[in-house]
Amino acid sequence: QVQLVESGGGLVQAGGSLRLSCAASGRTFSSYAMGWFRQAPGKEREFVAVISWSGGRSYYADSVKGRFTISRDNAKNTGYLQMNSVKPEDTAVYYCAASVHYGSAVRYDYWGQGTQVTVSS
Repeated sequence: QVQLVESGGGLVQAGGSLRLSCAASGRTFSSYAMGWFRQAPGKEREFVAVISWSGGRSYYADSVKGRFTISRDNAKNTGYLQMNSVKPEDTAVYYCAASVHYGSAVRYDYWGQGTQVTVSS
């Protein structure tokens, strides 16, 4: 079992920055790829970014590429999502998730409870 807890969400103005954190506990965090997803009101949950077990590979949705950066610190059992140049359309509940596989469409076995990000125009 892996427990994931997100933090760092909040209200930010368009063009601003925010950093989300995902604290992991339980089984070895470095054994899992970590992904970030988001769900806006009335919309389906969508993939945002994923980072590999060691942090050597990462992949982003086109909508956030060049603005968001995913990273991890396995020594601290924590993952991050740095959000820059945010837009109102980035408003959503953001979830981190862990998978034994690397990718955007693989099965993610563990999920956090989510953190709200609201971008004002």
